[in-house]
Formats: sequence, C-alpha cells, structure tokens
Amino acid sequence: MQGLQIFTHACLPTDDWKWYYRHMKTKSAIVGPAGISRRGFAKLGMAAAAVPSIVPRHVLGGDGFTPPSETITLGGVGIGGVGHGQLKGLAATGFKVIALCDVDDNHAKKTYDFFPQARRYRDFRELISSEGDKVDAVYCGTPDHTHAFVTLAALRAKKHVCCVKPLTRTVEECYLVCEEARKAGVATQVTASPHTNGSSCRIREIVKSGILGDIVEAHAWTRRPVWPQGMPDYPDFEDPVPSWLDWDLWLGPVEKRPFAKEWPKNHPIPKMSPEAWSGGAVYHPFNFRGWFEFGAGALGDMGCHWANTIYKALELGHPAMITANSTRCSSVAFPLASTVTFDYPARGNFPELRFIWYDGGIKPPTPKELGGAPMPKEGVMYVGTKGKMLVDMEKGDGIRILDPVLEEKAKSLPETIVRGGDIWKEWLDACKGGPKAGCNFDWALYITEFVLLGNLAVQTGGPVAFDPNTLHVTNNEKADALLRLKYHNGWSLRG
Repeated sequence: MQGLQIFTHACLPTDDWKWYYRHMKTKSAIVGPAGISRRGFAKLGMAAAAVPSIVPRHVLGGDGFTPPSETITLGGVGIGGVGHGQLKGLAATGFKVIALCDVDDNHAKKTYDFFPQARRYRDFRELISSEGDKVDAVYCGTPDHTHAFVTLAALRAKKHVCCVKPLTRTVEECYLVCEEARKAGVATQVTASPHTNGSSCRIREIVKSGILGDIVEAHAWTRRPVWPQGMPDYPDFEDPVPSWLDWDLWLGPVEKRPFAKEWPKNHPIPKMSPEAWSGGAVYHPFNFRGWFEFGAGALGDMGCHWANTIYKALELGHPAMITANSTRCSSVAFPLASTVTFDYPARGNFPELRFIWYDGGIKPPTPKELGGAPMPKEGVMYVGTKGKMLVDMEKGDGIRILDPVLEEKAKSLPETIVRGGDIWKEWLDACKGGPKAGCNFDWALYITEFVLLGNLAVQTGGPVAFDPNTLHVTNNEKADALLRLKYHNGWSLRG
C-alpha cells in the first residue's frame, strides 16, 4: 500500500545525528570590544541606542539573550558518545564551541580533535566556574544520572541549556530543573525528535482534521534495548580503573561501586537483548542505559522521541494511571522487554485515551488493514473511531493511513502548521531571543515525566497514579519513594 510520502527523517535512531548538520554552514562571529564581556556588550549596546519600542527585544538582544548578529559560545559536557555528533551539528548550525568537558579522555578524543581550539575540562563544575561569562550556553550529553546536576549548574549560572533526552533521571529532578529554568529565564532545549518538523506537523494536521475520527488509542514501539538489560545483579568482578577515566566523577551522585570494564568473553548478558550490538561494556561507554541507577532503559531512550509528536498532536498532559507488564525484572536493571499502558482523561475536544508503549521487540497486534504485511520495527500507530494511521519511525517510509478513501482525503488537507524541526536551529534562535525551542524544558517536562513514571510501573510491578500538584504517587508506596533519590559522595540538587 502506498502511503503519503511525508518522510520521517527526524525519527532516525538517536545515535545518528548526521542529518542535523549535513549541508549547513557555520555563521561568522561578531565579537565585542576587548575588556567588555559578551553579555555586557549586548546590554551596553541596548542602553546606548535610542530604539523605538516597536522593535522586538530579540532583534537587539537583552538580559539573558544575545543579538542575532553575535555568535553564541558553547561549552560541551559529555562529549564522547552521542555528544560528538551533536556538538558537530551545533557548530555547523552556528554555535561556537569554546570549551569541552568529559571524564574519559580516550572516549572524548575524537571530539577534542575536532575542536582543537576548545579548552578542556574533566569536571563540568570547573568548566562553568572557570569559563564564566565567556560561555553563553551549555550542552549536556552525559549519562542520565548526571543530567540534572549539569543542567542545574548551568541554569544557576544563567546559561542557555540543551540536554539530551530524557531531561532527568527522576521526577523530582525534572520538576526542579524546570523550576530553575523558569527562574533563569534562558533558552532551553531537549534533543527529542521534534514535533515541529514536516512529518510531525502533517501528523498533527491529520489528527486535527478529524479524518480519523476521535483518537482513542495510540501505540508506540521500539526494537530497543540494543544494550544489555535483564541483569540479575551487579557484576561480581572488578577491573583496574584506566588512567584516562575519572571513575568517581563518572559515578557522580551514585553510591560508589567498583569499576568493571567488560563482561567476560562468552558471557550471556551482552547477548541477551533482542538486537544487541552495543558491545560488552558493563557500564561505560553506552551501556549505562540498562541499569536503574544510571539510565532509563528503552522507554527512557526512545520514549521521548516517539511520544513528543503524540503528546503534541493529542494535547496530552499528565496520565491518570499507568500499568506495566514485563519480562523478569531484577532490583538493579531494566527487563529485556516490557509493555506500559498510560491512561489519560478527556481533554478539551479529545476523548479519553489509552497510550501503550512496547519495547524489547514487542509490537501491538497487526491491524487487519495491513493484510498480513509486517509491522515496522520502530513505529507509532494512531487508532481513531474512523481509521488508523501508521508511521514507520525507523526507515522513513512515510505516514500511512490504513484506508484508501481516508488516505485520499488526507492528501488534500492544507498545511496549517508552520514547519521547523531543526533542533539546533530552534535552540540557537531561542538563545538569540527568538521563539522558544519546540522541546523547551517546560514542554519536555511532560515527555520526561511520561518515561519516568512508566519506568516506575515497570520497576515496581504495580499501578502508578501520580499527582502533579503534590509530586507524589498516591497508590504505590514503592513508586512514590523512587520519585526522588538519595545522593552520595557530597552531591546535592541544591547546589
């Protein structure tokens, strides 16, 4: 069946970001006079000029914002993994990378080599304090368990912040980070697949048109994890910490535990995941995702991407109830596969909705309209009272409405939503006083909460009813206790 040819390039796997910066050109920098800070120079220029009030603030800059003509300087934290490609994308879009930070010199070498002029740090706190006003913005690409600490330090220093998804490791961290972002009044962005690109906007237009009727179900699935999950316990061995890695800084707020480099040869754990390709590392690099203490599992890795457009199209807020089923779940690691069901109340013109998440290779039942054709490995499906819409999130095959008559009607729908969708350009424009980025922290709170609460249902094996007003789970004491964590080694969210 031929679908609408609206491709989903913004929905590629998270470790492939080349499409973000391919064919882009770096913008030139305009630097202020010697002896005057970049932000001070922006403010001085505003104060000295007689500007009519009809000129928008972002045209000239202002407190916390930079004039469009000036380059935004960037410090990168967590640069050896996905940070490598994302920093290249940010630089190609117009940011000037002047400082870099990573706890692993070897893992970060390719990024250090790509930005040889950038000053280097091991501790993000030193980067922020030493760079001071020389850095306008901070990118965070560290493992999940340190996201909140990096972003809070940057926000409290009044830096613009972009953080990889999920925004935080716990719900308490998420709400605190968003509160601090509002206080700071800076530009923020999370790297979830955007709801502002062409394909996402088209999905939103189709949903809004009513062609599919009332949307009563949404389904999203991923083949991940591709890293180890299902571990019954921490490894019973340890390895010497290599000289190029600061293991204590990598652990950060997590209770100290021995470093373990790789699982022994022929150990079953690295091969347990359905499509394992991440290698044999125990924690670092990349494989932190499967551990409760360090990551957020497959839901945390891909859920923010897939849910972003679903939340926008269906105007979702806080779920009323969450339940989960999974393969065996230990006390230390996410299971090999799970399904998580989120129930939402009616909203405005939208009826009650059930949103079901699947990972570990599990998929929803194949719609009969497919005639036996396979479902995509990574996908989203909207189920309406009049029809269904299927989106292949991996191959970019386009949006398919599973009814020829409805599909033909959809082709004639006008474009009513302004297209955007470049994560880096949205953030750059916001840093210069333009519109908020599509996945600014206030918006990212909802999709971060989505993955974190879903994980609590998986982790505890019980239903989760979360009250966003009190920040408590009202029906599951174990889940309520996991909304917040005890931090170690002198680390604190309060600075």
